Amino acid sequence: MTATLIDGVAISRVTRESWRIRADALKSRGFTPGLAVIIVGENAASKLYVRNKVKACGEMGLHSELIEYPDSVSQADVLAKVEALNGDPSIHGILVQLPLPKHFDAERVLESIAPSKDVDGFHVENAGALATGLPGFWPCTPHGVMVMLDYHKVPLQGAEAVVVGRSNIVGKPQALMLLARDATVTICTSKTRDLAFHTRRADVLVVATGRPKIVTGEMIKPGGVVIDVGITRMPDGKLCGDVDFESARLVAGMITPVPGGVGPMTISMLLANTVLSAERSTGGRASVTQLRAVPVV
Repeated sequence: MTATLIDGVAISRVTRESWRIRADALKSRGFTPGLAVIIVGENAASKLYVRNKVKACGEMGLHSELIEYPDSVSQADVLAKVEALNGDPSIHGILVQLPLPKHFDAERVLESIAPSKDVDGFHVENAGALATGLPGFWPCTPHGVMVMLDYHKVPLQGAEAVVVGRSNIVGKPQALMLLARDATVTICTSKTRDLAFHTRRADVLVVATGRPKIVTGEMIKPGGVVIDVGITRMPDGKLCGDVDFESARLVAGMITPVPGGVGPMTISMLLANTVLSAERSTGGRASVTQLRAVPVV
């Protein structure tokens, strides 16, 4: 058996088109969704991510502002800029690219973003909304995973779902999203005593540790759905996920590749959150909640 590939590029294309239609509806009423992206420093990977986000905004017809600061900028200056953007009616989403320089208190900077413009879904108010089932912005990567699962009509109610990783960005929100869909969820960490025992039970396995090939084919339930969130550049320059793709694809029923899997969906959900924020601020489809993944069609 060879697993069916979950093509993040193709699903992302469909997702963005559905949200482009909603953005166009706003623009026809005189409102253009706007995203502001702040980046501090010269981190090459961060600069690439930011360029991709700004490019995606342009392709979908959204307004974007890129604010770049040197490493030496003070936290006070960045906080002042965030405060100005919070009050700017042309900006519906604010994103501060991580990581920040060591002299920054990243949590304070993220919490300075107005929850109504926190399209990354990192503010404690949005995290609380997710945990309690209230409308809010979901973190983009796990939200993208949910859209991928829905696209392929993966049954989640009653399914055994295992999430490997407990970060606030992916692992914890991913578990909450799966739990909200009535899956039976297990969260594994670096201290889990027998990781394979848990992963072999998983109808749906999401791996987000940043540790290359931590999950191999022998650790996967035959026919299970495997979502690989991790991506690491190896010494030979190749990109590698947290799952050993070659062995896993011979066991799994469905699997995401790296690259071309979850990555494109992260940016798509950032765009979706920006449009959703604009709708809420302008009296459009603001009643839409996110107790289920945003539809892709």
